[in-house]
Amino acid sequence: MFLRFFDTLRAAGVPVSIREFLAFLDGVQAGLATYDVDAFYHLGRTIMVKDERHIDRYDRAFSIAFQGLDSVTDQDVLDSVDIPADWLEKLAEKHLSPEERAEIKAIGGFEDLMERLRQRLAEQKGRHQGGSKWIGTAGTSPFGAYGYNPEGVRIGQDASRHQRAVKVWDKREFRDLDDTVDLNVRSIKVALKRLRKWAREGAAEELDLDGTIRKTAEHGYLDVQMRAERRNAVKVLLFLDVGGSMDSHVKVVEELFSAARSEFKHLRHFYFHNCLYEGVWTDNRRRWTAQTPTWDVLRTYGPDYKCIFVGDASMSPYEVASVGGANEHWNAEAGSTWLMRARDQWPSHVWINPLPAPYWDFTPSIGMIRDIFGADRMQPMTLAGLTSAMKSLT
Repeated sequence: MFLRFFDTLRAAGVPVSIREFLAFLDGVQAGLATYDVDAFYHLGRTIMVKDERHIDRYDRAFSIAFQGLDSVTDQDVLDSVDIPADWLEKLAEKHLSPEERAEIKAIGGFEDLMERLRQRLAEQKGRHQGGSKWIGTAGTSPFGAYGYNPEGVRIGQDASRHQRAVKVWDKREFRDLDDTVDLNVRSIKVALKRLRKWAREGAAEELDLDGTIRKTAEHGYLDVQMRAERRNAVKVLLFLDVGGSMDSHVKVVEELFSAARSEFKHLRHFYFHNCLYEGVWTDNRRRWTAQTPTWDVLRTYGPDYKCIFVGDASMSPYEVASVGGANEHWNAEAGSTWLMRARDQWPSHVWINPLPAPYWDFTPSIGMIRDIFGADRMQPMTLAGLTSAMKSLT
């Protein structure tokens, strides 16, 4: 059963090595996850998953190998299922009330229930719907899914119906941390955490345990030492494209903005439309009456800031290349001029594009901005793209 788990992990794209798998088996043999499915799950994840991006793949492989019997063929089930009797017995003692254990005993006991399950697995040759004997669905057999039996083993069912199962073999929540899935606030924070530079700033309000021990040993009496809290000292400028084609990306950009505000203490944000011109703003409701001159931003924030542009870069090529090309006002200087000034002012810069990368070649303006910033400086708004962007900023 565990060898099949190893094969399933590798097939799911989890880069687990033989040494890690042997360490996992040593942990199981040492009793670190005895009779506890959740502990067993976390033991395997702790030892065999080295990157947060692979947690979702691990979850799916775990479900297929141990719980998701609906995702494999019936013959696979007959050939590979190996239910540890002592696990089931201990779990039953843990989760069943005395009255429920008495009911099971009245029909032959827990051992008889498990033995009957093994016999069904050995005898059944195919999928079964309804009925009262075979392992299947919508019947009254003690083993299967979507049916009823007062003391059953639920297999291949995503939720309880009668709250009577002795053991549930399928119950695993998936988390969207794979680098190929859509982003959410949590996964964005995972990527942004890679852009960190720790520093201790502010009042000394945090207990310095090591310093307290050292000073107490030196002086011979308790000498409590305090220190400033450690904070992320990275300074970030965030330029956000709003309106027009960006309306369809509002949700994911909001999530990125929310995650950035929680991760970076020194964050300044400005809005622009399509391309950077002579004015930006911080309040979309006052975009025409309370603009900040872009020259002021360039003079105020030094080259130690990390500069992040967020936008789909999809516009008329004239908006990038031409004087007067902006679609909402007459720009005295081309957008490309302002982008190059931003690039030169903040050497650590990146452009994050919510438009999927396969579509970039169909929009000329995207290629023009990539030429200005550098091809590797435009990254898609995926977990892998954000991770690559944070690496380029460091």
